[in-house]
Amino acid sequence: MDPLPHEKQIEEYVKTIEHLKKQNQDNPLFTSEIKQLQQKLEKLKYKVYSELTPWQRIMICRHPARPHTIDYVRLMCESFLELHGDRTYQDDQAIIGGLATIQGIKCVLIGQEKGFDTESRMKRNFGMPNPEGYRKALRLMKLAEKFHLPLVTLIDTPGAFPGLEAEERGQGWAIANNLREMTRLSTPIIVVLIGEGCSGGALGIGIGDTIGMLEHAYYSVISPEGCASILWKDPKKNSEAASALKLNSEYLLKMNIIDTIIKEPLGGAHHNPEETVNEVRKFIVEQAEVLKKLPVDLLLEQRYWKFRRMGEFLGGST
Repeated sequence: MDPLPHEKQIEEYVKTIEHLKKQNQDNPLFTSEIKQLQQKLEKLKYKVYSELTPWQRIMICRHPARPHTIDYVRLMCESFLELHGDRTYQDDQAIIGGLATIQGIKCVLIGQEKGFDTESRMKRNFGMPNPEGYRKALRLMKLAEKFHLPLVTLIDTPGAFPGLEAEERGQGWAIANNLREMTRLSTPIIVVLIGEGCSGGALGIGIGDTIGMLEHAYYSVISPEGCASILWKDPKKNSEAASALKLNSEYLLKMNIIDTIIKEPLGGAHHNPEETVNEVRKFIVEQAEVLKKLPVDLLLEQRYWKFRRMGEFLGGST
C-alpha cells in the first residue's frame, strides 16, 4: 500500500524499524533502540494525523485501499441478496443494492461502488451512476417500504455521470424524483457517507432520518477540482478550494447537515478496514433500533423538518 504524501516521513520510520529488526534479531543491544524508535513513530503519527489539511483528508478519502460498498457488504452483512436492474433500461453497476441482514436486522442496503482496478472501475463507471442507477435504487427503496424494512444507503461517488447519454435518459429528473420520493418513504432511512459525497450524485440516495459520516469522508456541492476550475480557472488550486468549501465532517456536523461523525482508525479507514466497518455497523444497528420505535407519521414529520432547517443562518445587522 503506497503511502500518501503526508505519510512519507512515517513510512521512513517504519522501514528503519523493520530493517533494524531484521538485521538484529538475535542482538538484545538493539532492543532499546528499536523501542525508542517505535515510541517516536507513535508520536509522529499523532502529530501528522492531528494536523491534516482538508485536502490531505480528501486524499485519504480517495485512497484506493479505502473500503468500498463491496467491502461493507462482505464484512458487515450476514446475508446479502443482490437485486438488479431498473425495469426500464438496464442494470447500472455503479449502484449495488439488495436484501441484507446486518447483525440480525433485516434491511434493504443500497450503495455506490467505484471498483478497485482498471477492469472493475470501468465496469462500475468509477462510481458515477446513470439515471438507471437512481431508478434501480428507487425501485429497491419502494421494496423496503412495501415490506416495512429499514433502508440503509452508503454514499461514495465523485458525482452522477455527466455524459450526454445520461442527460438524454433523464439524469436530472431521476435524481430529483429520488429526492422527492425519499422524503416521503414510510420506512426508516439510515444514510452513511463512507467516502466521497459529491453533488446531486450523492443526494440521489442521501435523504434520510439519520446521516452518519466517516471522519475523513467529504460531502460537497462540487469537487475541489471543479470548484477551483470555476472560481480561479485553475484546477491546481484544489487545496484552497477544499478549505473554502468546508466539506469535512466537523463543519457539516456544526451546520446540521449530518448527525454523527463515525471515527476512523488513525490515519484513515484504509489502515484498518475491518475496524472501520465495525464502527459503521455499530452506527447502523443503533440507529435502526431507535428509528423502528417511531410511528410513521412522526418519522416523516421529523425527516421533513430535518431537511427544511438546513441552510438556516443568522444575518448581520444592516
